[in-house]
Amino acid sequence: MSITVLAVMGTRPEAVKMAPVVRALQGDDAFDVKVVLTAQHREMLDQVNRQFGVTGDVDLDIMRPRQTLTEITTRALEGLSQVYADLKPDIVLAQGDTTTVFAAALAAFYARVPFAHVEAGLRTGNKYSPYPEEMNRRLAGVLTDLHFAPTAEAKQNLRNEQVPADRIFVTGNTVIDALLWAAEHGTRSDALAWVDALEGPLILVTAHRRENWGEPLRQACEGMRDLLALVPNANLVYAVHRNPVVRETAEAVLGDHPRVRLIEPPDYFDFVQLMKRADLILTDSGGIQEEAPSMGVPVLVLRDTTERPEAVTAGVARLIGCHRTRIATLGARLLTDPQARAEMAHAANPYGDGQAAARIVGILRTHFRLDAAPPAEFVYAK
Repeated sequence: MSITVLAVMGTRPEAVKMAPVVRALQGDDAFDVKVVLTAQHREMLDQVNRQFGVTGDVDLDIMRPRQTLTEITTRALEGLSQVYADLKPDIVLAQGDTTTVFAAALAAFYARVPFAHVEAGLRTGNKYSPYPEEMNRRLAGVLTDLHFAPTAEAKQNLRNEQVPADRIFVTGNTVIDALLWAAEHGTRSDALAWVDALEGPLILVTAHRRENWGEPLRQACEGMRDLLALVPNANLVYAVHRNPVVRETAEAVLGDHPRVRLIEPPDYFDFVQLMKRADLILTDSGGIQEEAPSMGVPVLVLRDTTERPEAVTAGVARLIGCHRTRIATLGARLLTDPQARAEMAHAANPYGDGQAAARIVGILRTHFRLDAAPPAEFVYAK
């Protein structure tokens, strides 16, 4: 008799990081994996699932224009509670720190179903940074039965919160599994052919965090304009989040600049190719802090805190916040000073080796007593 596993996801980053786990579970006859989509972010979620060949078995389709956090939470919680009642899973898996993850964990608790958290233990210590992600993952962590921590530092965060050691497993981050798979199997679409014609350095931008909405994002965009003035042959490509609050700011400050391209969020394969082409990345995203170091691209993080300090420690990422002057001066230095760039532009990957999903499946097999103990290779040492 197979073990029913529900893999819950609602956003593009969740889809990227859960796709390797879903594929690994589908390759093991002991598990019957069902993919449940909340569709907290509709279009970007669908892009990734198509590329990785993941099909949703249940689609709650909760996304609404200008939805509030309260609306997302209540719709996801109600929908997932009904799904759990219908499918009667043996365990629920969700990844990361979105509202979908918190709702999935809470619904599992209410249903008395075990919950496993992929990418567990990330912390900044500031409940409003990032907002609402820091509290989503902390609250989910209290409800979690199996913690799949990406790094030893994430494990230590959980131990500091008194999580028992035998419930924490350091696996590496599944985003590296996805990145390596995409690099091998993915190709760039014709929609980005124009990138080949760009001359000079390329600055790639993603910025959409809720805590940066308004004046912080405006200051960041002003800093990008200043950076382009300091490096007159540079081009800036901003993959603009579909949230209208983000779009309004990006278009108002950068929309008329001749060396700026404001583009729709590209599919994952295209975005991997953009990262490979970039000379500098400006981002407030969490996942890109993990992906870019694998490609040796310097990252300036448009946040004052990060739950992913490993890249900062490795010297390939730097926290600068949404400070206009720092964005311009530090960005220009990295694009014009070979020594400064060399100090950051070295491939360093503290987040995994591409085997995280296999480790997670091995740990689940042990949890359900299919195996006596996970093999040694399922313990990620970094």
